[in-house]
Amino acid sequence: MKKKYLILLGFALLGFNGIQAQSEEPPYVPETDPAVVKKLDEWQDWKFGMIMHWGPYSQWGVVESWSICPEDEGWTQRKPAGVPYYDYLKKYEALGKSFNPVHFNPEKWAKAAKDAGMKYLVFTTKHHDGFCMFDTKQTDYKITAADGAFSKNPRANLAKEVFQAFRQEGIHAGAYFSKPDWHTEYYWWNYFPPKDRNPNYDLKKYPERWNQFKQYTYNQIEELMTGYGKLDILWLDGGWVRPLKQQTKESLSWSQTAPQDQDIDMGKIATMARSHQPGLIVVDRSVHGPYENYRTPEQQIPDKPLSYPWETCMTMGSSWSYVPDDKYKTVNVLIHNLVDIVAKGGNYLLNVAPGPDGELHNDAYTTMKHIGEWIHINGDAIYGTRAVAPYKDGKVCFTRKQDGSVYAIYLLDEQEQLPAVITFKGLTPAKGARLTLLGANNKLVWKTTAAGVEVQIPAALRSKGFQHAVAIKIPIVEKL
Repeated sequence: MKKKYLILLGFALLGFNGIQAQSEEPPYVPETDPAVVKKLDEWQDWKFGMIMHWGPYSQWGVVESWSICPEDEGWTQRKPAGVPYYDYLKKYEALGKSFNPVHFNPEKWAKAAKDAGMKYLVFTTKHHDGFCMFDTKQTDYKITAADGAFSKNPRANLAKEVFQAFRQEGIHAGAYFSKPDWHTEYYWWNYFPPKDRNPNYDLKKYPERWNQFKQYTYNQIEELMTGYGKLDILWLDGGWVRPLKQQTKESLSWSQTAPQDQDIDMGKIATMARSHQPGLIVVDRSVHGPYENYRTPEQQIPDKPLSYPWETCMTMGSSWSYVPDDKYKTVNVLIHNLVDIVAKGGNYLLNVAPGPDGELHNDAYTTMKHIGEWIHINGDAIYGTRAVAPYKDGKVCFTRKQDGSVYAIYLLDEQEQLPAVITFKGLTPAKGARLTLLGANNKLVWKTTAAGVEVQIPAALRSKGFQHAVAIKIPIVEKL
């Protein structure tokens, strides 16, 4: 029923107000601001970052925000089941008052992130439910509200404390901010029940209400840009908030009613934000245009390199938000993901979710520690690199440094010992090139054969217990 309805709606909208339900991804719009271009180039050198989803919902261990959105009962399952919607919403919103992360220690997070080799942070300042993890003046639905359990804590302004702690470790700070806001009456007006993730009133009929929402959004973003220190990234979520003319086939599928012109004037927001934070990278996720400085495939790695800046955002565990007994991906999987993404020219933004007391799972700390041990040896093959064809050949991925040197990174399976010979095609070392393995000084013997380049690994190196992946440095290759 639902799928059939959406298909019919899609056909009905083909000629509606000039919407183009595009079947192909619109072209990337390059940035023209020199300061932003420079920052984007630097960002592409960072390669590895952390994103943190955190809010009052962590007290219940439920998915962030979505359980109050009535559009898809299967995805937004309420806990406990069977609670009437408005009763549930009241209980959910009351979580903001009881949220009390008494073990909040952002310095511990920042140190773990630095030791893992993470170079930048994206922290959730506000998710779709509208609860603010910063001291906004636009609403009392915030961590610093007077009736909140944590409000008297000297570190109650969570976002400010987090950004400061990470910057002190040399990690670049970015602010996640949800464009939709399901708490403010300017987006979900309590005069009407919500139907789906979109505004629950007619924007054409009540334009003054939508203008109030635009100002509300602008004001909150300006607060973040002016009161929270140096920020490098404004990471905007909720891509259904976009001008009608920028609707796509994908975004049309996010509405169970006729799409509306949710234009919040991104040009005005970006100009303001960069007036306070010169060079700021703006990521208006999934809204392809001038304010999507890089694209963000979610929970997936592209099959091939992309022609524009991009970042895979992915969970370390099974969920973006805290789950009491979450299962984390193995270190091997995470390192292989990182190598695969970097070889294709992308960045890896890995999500870690704090619990209601402000602590991370022990498994999260252990996982980051082991990633850092690998990065400590192999980081030169990751940071400051760009993609180079053929990108990947079997179990070997390639990265290129600015000086023209190349790394061939062999992906080790779980418990696999380093093989006696590593073979790859697509790149050939220049005659006489001295190949070495990161973590060892031995000169490696190599030759070209019909099978490709064969690199011999001495028994002494094979017995050293290398794990996850090894990087072979090729200082010079034949002309690419």
